[in-house]
Amino acid sequence: MTTSQESELAKKLIIAFGDSLTVGYQSPTDDEELPQPVPYTNFLGKKVEELLHKRSAGFRVELLNRGIVGELTDDMVDRFGRDVLGPRPDAVIILGGSNDLGWGMEPPSVAENLAGMYDEALKNRIRPVACTVPSVRGYDEGIQPRLRLNELIKRHSGALGIACVDLFTATADSAGRLRGEYSNDGLHLSPLGYETLAEAIFSEAVLGIVLGYLKSAGGS
Repeated sequence: MTTSQESELAKKLIIAFGDSLTVGYQSPTDDEELPQPVPYTNFLGKKVEELLHKRSAGFRVELLNRGIVGELTDDMVDRFGRDVLGPRPDAVIILGGSNDLGWGMEPPSVAENLAGMYDEALKNRIRPVACTVPSVRGYDEGIQPRLRLNELIKRHSGALGIACVDLFTATADSAGRLRGEYSNDGLHLSPLGYETLAEAIFSEAVLGIVLGYLKSAGGS
């Protein structure tokens, strides 16, 4: 298929919304003082493209990354209208809360902000995908608040009947810590870590969403 033919195809839009884990931020290393971001959407987009190519889909899926480094869920709520409701995507992947917990916010308050975004998406006929927050490494005191928040995320998403991707389990070791190979600083992820996020988000949510698009379009 040529580039001009691809541009004429119907488009489905999925927005990735969140903080530095959506941006793909990497902390400095001995080898690189300022590593380039490696957003999970890079890997996710490739997996979606491969699926559409195999199925000879009559549409394309565009992934927009709307992550901002350092954001709290209060900030995400404030810009949700502009960055999500405004573009009117078909689906939005919501990943936030790590920074809130780092500043000592209580998990129920963080979960309330996230649940509000799920609700707003549904009210506007946008399919929300909830994500649990990954664990940390080198700061065991930070693990329990994440488990509490993630339980609330699962509870809210279950009550709403929306997909919930368990990024904590996907990236944690048997002790509940963030796996060493997935992070340089114990909080932000390495390229392998972001690729692992993409694999979980694809298999636990986006695959089903895209297959639904194919079914609606009369594909197999």
